[in-house]
Amino acid sequence: MRLAKSTDLALRVVMRLAVAGDELCVARQVADDMAVPYSHLAKVVNRLQHLGVVETWRGRGGGLALTSAGRTASVGWLAREFEGAGDVVECEGDDPCPLHRACRLRSALRSAQEAFFATLDPLTVSDLVRSPTGPVLLGMVGRGPGGAAG
Repeated sequence: MRLAKSTDLALRVVMRLAVAGDELCVARQVADDMAVPYSHLAKVVNRLQHLGVVETWRGRGGGLALTSAGRTASVGWLAREFEGAGDVVECEGDDPCPLHRACRLRSALRSAQEAFFATLDPLTVSDLVRSPTGPVLLGMVGRGPGGAAG
């Protein structure tokens, strides 16, 4: 299974915010640290905020921080929220599969997708940033997309 880019970015953002602890992070710097366009990061952060995982503050002294609920959020839950409830394969639509009414594959793929998410359910965001990942993330902070300290 392949995660959507927004799901991948959401998981990386919460990991980055988790290693910051209680310190506020500037959104543009997080985008640079994650080597992604700011516009993509802003959309993902907005969704994380609506889910109660990230808190944001505007203006001077503003920034992003992980909420306490965000620290203990299940990685499986986050992935489900970003991936949505769609099927793994497109069986209906403009060009429906001729087997869609009697297909056993779609059900099997749904079960496999749920098994994938269920494997991630016991993991929390805090679990993801334990060593060795946390120290690597801290080493990336402020380095920017080119890898040089900025």
